Amino acid sequence: MVLVPVWTRSRRHAVVVGVWFALNPVVFPAPADQRAWATRAMLGEELWIVARPKDAALAVNAAATGAGLVALVAARRRRPVPAGAATVAQMLLLLVYWELMARYFEAHRDAGEGCWS
Repeated sequence: MVLVPVWTRSRRHAVVVGVWFALNPVVFPAPADQRAWATRAMLGEELWIVARPKDAALAVNAAATGAGLVALVAARRRRPVPAGAATVAQMLLLLVYWELMARYFEAHRDAGEGCWS
């Protein structure tokens, strides 16, 4: 979604994407439990952001950010293959990052006890 307004150079598209990003956190209810992988990944990221360890997750997150920037530049230049390849790379890196965050949550869940009731 982020690439669409860059590619089309449309303010209207940028507003739609911006509104979605603003509404997304409040549209969906809190998870009922912590069994889902995505829930554990997001809760792990909350813990990880507070602790800010210099670990593999930091490098993976930086690489995903770099891939996202490459995708934005390629979209601005209207280069579909590099934009698509960089987006795929970013998504794969984000999945690796989320797995690391889910593992971080499993290892450090006691540090956030009471935060998610």
